[in-house]
Amino acid sequence: MEFLDYEKKHIDYLKENACECTLFLKRNDEFPLEKCCSIALYGNGARQTIKGGTGSGDVASRFFSSCENGLKNAGFTITSSKWMDAYDAFRKESEKEYIKETKKAAKKAHIMAGVFSMGYFEEEKNYSFTCDDDADACIYVLARNSGEGNDRRNIKGDVKLSNKEVEDILFLNNKFKKFMLVLNVGGVIDLTPVNEVGNILLLSQLGVVTGDVLADIILGKANPSGKLSTTWAVPENYPYFYEFGDRDDTFYKEGIYVGYRYFLSAKKDFLYPFGFGKSYSSFNIEMQKMELCEGNIVVTASIKNISNYKGKEVYEVYVSKPNESIHQSLIELCGYQKTKLLMKDESDEVKVVIDMKDLVTYDEKNASYVLLEGKYIIKGGNSSTSLTSLGVVNVLKDVVVDKLENKCSETIKDELIIDVNREDINDLPCFDFDGSKIKTNKVIYQKDTYSDPIIEKLSNEDLAYVCLGHHETGFAAIVGSSCKHVVGGAGETVLRIPEIKNSLTMADGPAGLRLKQAYGIDKKGMYDITVDPLMEKMMKFLPKISGIFINPPKNRHGEVHYQYTTALPIGTALAQSFNNKFVRECGKIVQEEMDRFNVDLWLAPALNIHRNILCGRNFEYYSEDPYLSGMIAASMVEGVENGSLRGTTIKHFACNNQEFNRNNNNSHVSERVLREIYLKGFEICIKKANPKSMMTSYNLLNGVHTSENYELLNDIVRCEWKYDGLIMTDWIASGRSWCSKSKYPAPYASNSVKAGNDLTMSGCPKDYKDIMKALKKGIITRDDLVYSASRIYRSIERQKKN
Repeated sequence: MEFLDYEKKHIDYLKENACECTLFLKRNDEFPLEKCCSIALYGNGARQTIKGGTGSGDVASRFFSSCENGLKNAGFTITSSKWMDAYDAFRKESEKEYIKETKKAAKKAHIMAGVFSMGYFEEEKNYSFTCDDDADACIYVLARNSGEGNDRRNIKGDVKLSNKEVEDILFLNNKFKKFMLVLNVGGVIDLTPVNEVGNILLLSQLGVVTGDVLADIILGKANPSGKLSTTWAVPENYPYFYEFGDRDDTFYKEGIYVGYRYFLSAKKDFLYPFGFGKSYSSFNIEMQKMELCEGNIVVTASIKNISNYKGKEVYEVYVSKPNESIHQSLIELCGYQKTKLLMKDESDEVKVVIDMKDLVTYDEKNASYVLLEGKYIIKGGNSSTSLTSLGVVNVLKDVVVDKLENKCSETIKDELIIDVNREDINDLPCFDFDGSKIKTNKVIYQKDTYSDPIIEKLSNEDLAYVCLGHHETGFAAIVGSSCKHVVGGAGETVLRIPEIKNSLTMADGPAGLRLKQAYGIDKKGMYDITVDPLMEKMMKFLPKISGIFINPPKNRHGEVHYQYTTALPIGTALAQSFNNKFVRECGKIVQEEMDRFNVDLWLAPALNIHRNILCGRNFEYYSEDPYLSGMIAASMVEGVENGSLRGTTIKHFACNNQEFNRNNNNSHVSERVLREIYLKGFEICIKKANPKSMMTSYNLLNGVHTSENYELLNDIVRCEWKYDGLIMTDWIASGRSWCSKSKYPAPYASNSVKAGNDLTMSGCPKDYKDIMKALKKGIITRDDLVYSASRIYRSIERQKKN
């Protein structure tokens, strides 16, 4: 079947622009190549290239360009096919051992093997065959996969390189004058043993066009222009690295010092800093200027391309806050702007505007966001370690911007505090700011009691069903057969209430719409004809009887229909673009495919913080920095929702920074850290783009499941942020815990209703029984149900108004 017009348009756009998500960690003048030639292609990602991680973030697009295919299609001759054949055979042979090891690890963790297998990948093992082909150039593609449900491991063959990988990379680097190490990874790996390599390209995982983009970069048809959204360091150098991965409790002892805030404040060694990235081009920042205009800091810079290669550069602006009264990190990102495509000797003026009110600090003692008295040093440059101090804003007195109440508070014993020594600022331009025009926003906290007349007339039983997603019974409810109008969709709002004539269909993300590629229609209706890749992997660890519910029916032979969607670059790669416009265009790709396949809510974007490089779901998330995360998420939301009735669902709210035992792990976070690091990106996204819905996370936050946390959902989200969209749970079931030894209780639908979490997804008979039981016991009231159901109905009507 030929590509349809929409597929061609979307793929062509990504082919042309996805290079903005890539960057060189190191490079010399051996690349780009002048023309196609013979290439010796090696590495576990050469043929088995990874387009994106697994789980909810996987997209079953029909087209995918591996590195091998991309190079071949570009006209290169591959000389190492025998090596790739041998590697494929080796991996196939080791699968039985992987299944055995996974079951053993699951048993030790007291987690069902099928659930544990999600995101649990076989480490790269050593093999006996060697790299011995000759060619004009050599490319070694190092790949690492990760996914929902489990975390990465700091072992050889995962975060660290295997002995054989190190041996082969160093051998090839010495053998070939033109050698490039290509990283087809979704997160940080320890490059220490191979750091002598002269060309290291962070290709990342770019969805359908991964291999095509690599070929274009090697030929110089595309020029990497990304910047790191996470600091790359030796794993052991990250703060409290070895305390990650406890089954029950996670203590955020590093406080505000996440990522570059830690490395630069504590003066610790790293490999490659946040905001860093090389391209084929070289740039000069010819002019930098800072002004203060009516409460806004305005930074301008002129950037000139001084190379022979056309390219783009990113200008980054950071602030160093006064730390006399409350401790701070050395710098924080507060703005960025990417240039247009610059030809040789061409310049572009970029402008970054920062509202002084965005430079606040949370004062826990006074429960306020305060613009602290003191000197704010503004810096600009092209990475977090290549900055010029531009000027100082002298805030003459403390200015209370938001007067709040303490929420979700917990004291963290031994939370890290670093005494930061700031630079001498005597010679910098200084602007006084008294803050007199800033009026304090005093938040009034009250329960959201929105009630719709139609919902008020429903029975208690119907109200309970409205607060749950449409669901089946038995095993079908567990595997998520809960979307009747879109095959492969993740869920749907209630269908059984006559008074509610419409529903919202949902599809997973965040690297594009996750639907079944094909389905059938016969006299009985729609039915599956393909197996979801995630369920296909899990079947190896489930009882054989589960195949009855997972495999497509064999006795139905209706008309076949196709749902081809486009796999976008992973979240981390999108953030590496530092290009809001590019991300908005990716959102438009999703919007057009939602229109085509009648999906109302996309369960994305995901914007949790890269707190620890081991988190198995980091590839879905954007950055270690909350400002960058919030701005990229807002751009994606704008791309999907602007001019459209389609909606996004920002997730996972909040502190979903570990996958191991994610359903019952308790994140212990102090309030300032929670507000300034882990909630800030969500706040930025909501205030800038107002997404139609948001999803809570599985974990507990300071002892309370996020889906059951009234202070988090009602007080912070609805009262402080003024959010009136739909709030839903992640896919829970009342009382269900996948870990038999969990310290903390499982979540319940009734507790979610009480906390103001409107919709429990995907819904199941246990959830209904739990709500009715809680209603009977007086744990929740009919009014609680009316409020949640009314907000759900309001969201449905908003999206179905035409």
